[in-house]
Amino acid sequence: MTNEKTETSSDFSADDVRHMQRALQLAAHARDAENEVPVGAVLVLNGEVIGVGWNRNITLHDPTAHAEVMAMRAAGEQLANHRLSGATLYVTLEPCSMCAMALIHARIGRVVYAAADPKTGAAGSVFDTLIDARHNHRIEVAGGLLADESARMLRDFFRARR
Repeated sequence: MTNEKTETSSDFSADDVRHMQRALQLAAHARDAENEVPVGAVLVLNGEVIGVGWNRNITLHDPTAHAEVMAMRAAGEQLANHRLSGATLYVTLEPCSMCAMALIHARIGRVVYAAADPKTGAAGSVFDTLIDARHNHRIEVAGGLLADESARMLRDFFRARR
């Protein structure tokens, strides 16, 4: 399966790194402030942050309140538009199928993720949802940016819960 583009750090821009570092800060906030699974997301359009999010599904009793969805909701409100055409989403974990379809419907232009998700990843790890050529919208996908930091945070979180 794995059609996702896993890149090395040198393949990413300084802005990519900066936005992913912010997403990692949001993931730490989810973990520390709300005892949520540490996933953070930053949505950027034309160089400006238009939405941020972190996992809140436990806190809000909402199975759809993943970091990506929360960032898209914030951006949609800010732009007064359900279409986020051309925006780049930075997320600390490969999106699941639910989030992948929401990203497609929102017309996101690019997704950059940190750690791959070998259980539910929808950008090539398990499913090819984000990169399936049959969709009416194409999203550029790049994975692996600051993957070690994200994977360590997730691993430590789940280890502490056991």
